[in-house]
Amino acid sequence: MFEIRVICEPDDTDRISAAVAAAFDTGPARQYPTRDGRRTRLYFTADHRNHHTNGTSTESE
Repeated sequence: MFEIRVICEPDDTDRISAAVAAAFDTGPARQYPTRDGRRTRLYFTADHRNHHTNGTSTESE
């Protein structure tokens, strides 16, 4: 398991959350404003998808 942090414009949070969730197994994003209050920080707890959930995996079984 690992953590992903993304800093983005507030209008981009849904698109970025969907893209990260499509690439990794994630929990819900935790959202916080940046220190300047103009952008959003997204934190995801994530894990690599295994070969059962990712049809493009090339790992041997």
